[in-house]
Amino acid sequence: MTEKTIHLIDDESIIHDIFRRIFKGDEYKLIISENMSQALANHHPGVDVVIMDLMIPGTSGIEIFKQLVRVDPGIRVIFLTAFGTIESAIEAIKLGAVDYLQKPFNNLELQHRIDRVIKERKVNQENIHLKKTLNQRFSFGNIIGNSHALKQTLNLVENVAATNSTILITGESGTGKELIAKAVFANSNRRNRPFLSFNSSNIPATLFESILFGHRKGSFTGAHADRKGIFDEADGGTIFLDEIANLDNETQSKILRVLQEKEIQPLGENRSHKVDVRIIAATNVDLLEKVKIGAFREDLFYRLNIINIHLPPLRERMEDIPPLAEHFIRKYAEENHREVPGMSAEFLQKLMQYPWPGNIRELENAIQRSVILAPGATLNPEVLPAEIRSAEAASADSNYGDFNDLVNRYKRRLILDALKRNDWVQKRAADDLKIKPTTLSELIKRLDINK
Repeated sequence: MTEKTIHLIDDESIIHDIFRRIFKGDEYKLIISENMSQALANHHPGVDVVIMDLMIPGTSGIEIFKQLVRVDPGIRVIFLTAFGTIESAIEAIKLGAVDYLQKPFNNLELQHRIDRVIKERKVNQENIHLKKTLNQRFSFGNIIGNSHALKQTLNLVENVAATNSTILITGESGTGKELIAKAVFANSNRRNRPFLSFNSSNIPATLFESILFGHRKGSFTGAHADRKGIFDEADGGTIFLDEIANLDNETQSKILRVLQEKEIQPLGENRSHKVDVRIIAATNVDLLEKVKIGAFREDLFYRLNIINIHLPPLRERMEDIPPLAEHFIRKYAEENHREVPGMSAEFLQKLMQYPWPGNIRELENAIQRSVILAPGATLNPEVLPAEIRSAEAASADSNYGDFNDLVNRYKRRLILDALKRNDWVQKRAADDLKIKPTTLSELIKRLDINK
């Protein structure tokens, strides 16, 4: 149980005794001050509520209130006022106090008001924390989703971003490997330096070295001028080497040297020079299998694979489809100057039934097409590509009656997954899902979830 901290500022010992009787036990922590100097010394931002007499020897409750606000702008104060000082209490309310209570007060009424103020403060803190968490989550470029798998990936990104370790991102084509690489970069100490991408699948093997390490004039046919390579241009920053499995053996050896010696040698240059570059590599193939057949250097593999971030395919995190679809709908509606359409239950059902072999990239293309072709304010299945329209449900329980059924099914899946991960301890599952235990309990009952 979370402790409730109450700061009483009053010079009457009888009031101190009343508060000690009412707010006893582990649920409450009571701080008592009798004057301004004690109040300023005892107060801290962790206090949930301040109960303060308007009449304090040597000063006034309002003056103490003004001083406390300077050190704790979020302070919540309930004033105690004697008969005849109601006008002063109203003045305090105008200055920012949350409530006042007239002496002599009813003990139950006092406790009720204090508990209400503390509850409001806790809710406000939770909302601030939630907004902060969401802002942090969605500061990773366009990485959208609510699945446990994606949350684990983003947690790993947060943990490794500030290091200088090389990272190998693995996953099928279209899962968003470059977005993850940019998220690592954006949250790293190198974020104010260059970020350069190199996709080896689009470049002839003969040009790898020139593009990566640069060349000097005359070093090969067509080299009419000196050219800086990506490693020089990204010095101090980050290079994203996509589809690294396509690099030839000679280029692999030179990449390995960069990782080991922190230096490069441009084509046609007699000397090497130092560079400071973090490498994030990515591949959609099993590099370890490539190592086993001799198609990829084992020593380079282990140099790259210090930190592995694996992106599961979209079919393994289906709960990310609804928020991704909504994101792409807004994006392409705005790009095409259209009203943002909604999704019918049947449209969303088709998205959930399709296995998405092209992953997020394929989903984005399907949504773009649907937004452009949609005749009305709602997206229906007929605007989807034929292969998605014809997809059948994987099981009988994939068929839904309406949109709410669909949403409830995924709420149920998220809650079940969280409960299983936390050995069916509801408090831990609620923390995992970032919701209140009472909210989780209500959802468990409503969705008929049991062990």
